[in-house]
Amino acid sequence: MDRASAVSLIVNTFESSFDKDNFALFTKNLLKTYDEAKAFGSRKGNVIKDAFDHVVSHYERIGRYTDPEGKRIDLLIVYLRNANSLYSARTAQRNFLGWYIEYGNNSSEKHAVLAAFVTPEKDDWRFSFTKLEYVLKENLSGKFVAKKMPTPAKRYSFIVGTNEHSHTAKKSLLPLLERPEANITLSDLENAFSIEAVTKEFFGKYQDLYMDVKNSLDVLVEKDAAIKADFSTKNVDTSDFAKKLLGQIVFLYFLQKKGWFGVPRGAQWGDGPKGYIRSLFAQKDKYNNFFNDILEPLFYEALAIDRTDDFYSRFDCKIPFLNGGLFDPINGYDWINTDITIPNELFSNTNKTKEGDEGDGILDIFDRYNFTVCEDEPLEKEVAVDPEMLGKV
Repeated sequence: MDRASAVSLIVNTFESSFDKDNFALFTKNLLKTYDEAKAFGSRKGNVIKDAFDHVVSHYERIGRYTDPEGKRIDLLIVYLRNANSLYSARTAQRNFLGWYIEYGNNSSEKHAVLAAFVTPEKDDWRFSFTKLEYVLKENLSGKFVAKKMPTPAKRYSFIVGTNEHSHTAKKSLLPLLERPEANITLSDLENAFSIEAVTKEFFGKYQDLYMDVKNSLDVLVEKDAAIKADFSTKNVDTSDFAKKLLGQIVFLYFLQKKGWFGVPRGAQWGDGPKGYIRSLFAQKDKYNNFFNDILEPLFYEALAIDRTDDFYSRFDCKIPFLNGGLFDPINGYDWINTDITIPNELFSNTNKTKEGDEGDGILDIFDRYNFTVCEDEPLEKEVAVDPEMLGKV
């Protein structure tokens, strides 16, 4: 498959609500071929182990792929009972796949599963890879043999759907889609779900953004006597300012992922739009400078000051009060009377990146990545920027 067609296929599949036909088309192009005769329709009721009945409504298999090494990989669609289960029942989902690999469908031998976990609403869904782990055990004759563990060691997942971006999936899955031969191995699939590659790429982009912010601040300090005087009096270093600003924005991305921004008065936390920061930037008729007129009030008023019902009139919505130093002005600089006009283009622009994407500003870069609010677990890995990144940056 050529690159343009592969990119289009990923975007259509992973930036939309779940569609069975799209998913089947994607998996066929990913693996090049699989045995559709191994498909079966909905399995539910007493076919599913009781331990998973509260989470899994039913499941179906759309085919089986056998890799060049003879490893068998089943392709499943697992239908969850409610939307909350997508995030709150990750352990049950993983254990369900472990049960299926070892015992499901009459225990026919299989080594791994590629599965779509789908909610009734289908807007957000999970594309997961799980394989059985093998350990070496010494038998009575002194030889070491591979033995199945009772559950898979790990599950790796992309969170996809209408509220997500497909940059990470593209980066990970394009090489397999572009392969002309039907020789995808189990190891190839495992590598495509690598979290380390995503973390390394994001951190590299983050370092580039840090230098852009610091250089921009250096220019402002030199040309604006008021900023220079305030920074000098308060001992504010542009390097520290740039680090804190990027850390603040990353934190905002985790908060908006939880739906905690832009919540209407009287609505529940979690009802806010998942792209709230971008929506603020898009309101160009309401500000002259994004950092000076929007981000500073958001940081140092909305998030830093306790208010009745958390309502913030400037943005006409609920914004959570966070009692922490991240949203205190660094060294107490005078953010109200000092105009720090970091160029809007530093946050979003139309510059072409070397990867072919449009925009190399802070929001442009961050918008391309999936942010997960789920803490990393030894057996459960989401291919996304997780809260541990706050410590790393």
